[in-house]
Amino acid sequence: MRVLAAMSGGVDSAVAAARAAEAGHDVTGVHLALARNPQTYRSGARGCCTLEDARDARRAADVIGIPFYVWDMAEQFHESVVDDFVAEYAAGRTPNPCLRCNEKIKFEAVLDRAVALGFDAVVTGHHARLGADGLLRRSVDYGKDQSYVLAVLTAAQLSRAMFPLGDSTKALVRAEAASRGLAVADKPDSHDICFIADGDTRKFLADRLGSQPGDIVEATTGAVVGQHAGAYAYTVGQRRGLDLRISAPDRNPRYVLSITPSTNTVTVGPASALEVSTVVGTRPIWHSSDFSVECSVQLRAHGSVFPASVAFDGSSLVASLASPARGVATGQAMVCYQPSPDGDIVLGSATISETS
Repeated sequence: MRVLAAMSGGVDSAVAAARAAEAGHDVTGVHLALARNPQTYRSGARGCCTLEDARDARRAADVIGIPFYVWDMAEQFHESVVDDFVAEYAAGRTPNPCLRCNEKIKFEAVLDRAVALGFDAVVTGHHARLGADGLLRRSVDYGKDQSYVLAVLTAAQLSRAMFPLGDSTKALVRAEAASRGLAVADKPDSHDICFIADGDTRKFLADRLGSQPGDIVEATTGAVVGQHAGAYAYTVGQRRGLDLRISAPDRNPRYVLSITPSTNTVTVGPASALEVSTVVGTRPIWHSSDFSVECSVQLRAHGSVFPASVAFDGSSLVASLASPARGVATGQAMVCYQPSPDGDIVLGSATISETS
C-alpha cells in the first residue's frame, strides 16, 4: 500500500514509519507544522511542533530511507483545536485537545489530503491496535494506551489508519529505535497540552478571555465563600487553587461541583457531592450492532474504567454506572470498551454533555 506516515519528531512516530516501510509499504513521511510560531510551542519536554521536532522527523526519515515533507496546517490546527479549546472552557466545559486534534487534524484534514493525493492510509505512532475486524482496541501497553483519544474516529477513518505500535511496550519501541539508529530513541515524551508550552493553562486562558471576576458559592448554603478571576479557569473535581475565604463548617476540603458561565459562578462542595451514576454523551460514534450493552466506560484520559450499562439511541449515549464516579467533567469523552480475548474493543464514544 501507499501510506503517509505522520512524523511528529518523536520516537513513536519514527518507529511506526520504519515498521511500515519494513513491511513493504510505499511510505512517505510528513511532519505537520501546527504552530503559528514554531519557537513558542515547546519548553523542555512540554509541547511539540518546534523547528527542532521538524528536524528530528526529517533525520528519522533519512535514516529510514523514505521521502519527507512538511505540511503547514497551523491555521487549521488553531481554528479546530486551539479556538475550540478556549471556547469550551468559556462555556464551562473541560475539553480534551488531543482528542480533537486526532478528529479534526490527523484523521480529517490530513487523511482527506492524503487520499486526494493517492495514498491508501495514514500511519501514526499511536499506542493502539486495529483488529482484523477493523475495530479499535487498546494497546498491549495499558500505561501508554491511546485508544481513548482515538475513539472519535469513524469506521471509514479507521479503515484507512495504521497503528503499528499497538503490540509493543514503550520500552521495546525505544530499544527498537536505538537498534535502527534513530537519534530520537532517547528523546523525552512530550507532556501536557502541546500549544501551552509552559503548562500554565489558567494563564493561557486568561490571556485570551481576560479577567472576569465572579463568586465562588457553597452548594449547600448558597453563601459566597470566595472570588475568582474567571470561571473558565476551573474544572469539575478541582480542589487546589480555589483560594476560599471561608472554611467549611466540618473543616473538610471542598471541590468544584459545577461552573455556570451565565452567572459567572463556580459552585463548590464536599467530595461526596461529586458522585454521579448517570453520564450522557452527545456527538456519538458507535461501532456495535447492539444498541444496549454491558461494558466498561472510561471518562477521562488515563482514568479509571467503570462497569456500566450503555444505551445508544442514535443521537446520544447514556451510561448507567454500576458504581458512582467522581469528578466527571462535561466536555470530556466517555469511551465504551468491550472486553475481548484480543484486547479491549472500543464500542464507541461520545462527548459528555450532562451527569447526574
